[in-house]
Amino acid sequence: MGLMTYLYGRLSRPRKAKRVGGTIYDFKLQDIEGREIDFNAYQGKNLLIVNTASKCGFTSQYAQLEKLHQTYGNKVAVLGFPSNNFLWQEPGSEEEIASFCQRNYGVSFPMFSKISVRGKDQHQLYQWLHWKTGKVPSWNFCKFLVTKNGSQVLFYPSKVTPLDSQIVNEILK
Repeated sequence: MGLMTYLYGRLSRPRKAKRVGGTIYDFKLQDIEGREIDFNAYQGKNLLIVNTASKCGFTSQYAQLEKLHQTYGNKVAVLGFPSNNFLWQEPGSEEEIASFCQRNYGVSFPMFSKISVRGKDQHQLYQWLHWKTGKVPSWNFCKFLVTKNGSQVLFYPSKVTPLDSQIVNEILK
């Protein structure tokens, strides 16, 4: 078995979702500039939570995420979470990531500190998303849509683009 096959096999086996209580609004996380963001501020909006990376084949989705933010920002908060879980495709510091996103895609939606979205060091937010959906990101740019009342969480894999009708129609409900 080759190294890449071994690594991909290890990455693709999600752990069983452990029970995590509370709501999405219980989270307080650091944004990419180190400020604490209280998710209570997002009540009444849909949340599109996306694990991002700067050196991925799906990185161009930043443009659609920004367009979604600009077009439907009154109905959805796009939240980007840089992650280096998949073949080290997000190696940069927070400052480098923020600069890359702004320079190349004009990103103005909230970006957060780099976190782990799967594995033994999976961040509590992604543990909660896993518990709610039974899904973990299989690659960069997987999307979780938390409905505006916080009760339902939908999962979309990387190949579903941010402006796909599945996502937009759910936001517009």
